Amino acid sequence: MKTIIIIILTSVCGWVGWWLGYQVGIFTALVLSMLGTGLGVYAGRKINQMYS
Repeated sequence: MKTIIIIILTSVCGWVGWWLGYQVGIFTALVLSMLGTGLGVYAGRKINQMYS
């Protein structure tokens, strides 16, 4: 279950970061996508700790 939560959150957060960054430029989209992916991993682990 932990892996599924992390995969979903990294995909969603990475996509949101890309979408927000693409409004500015392609490099900004890349950077915000990476930050969003990292945030998704962090949030996924925290959610898993709270409910495990």
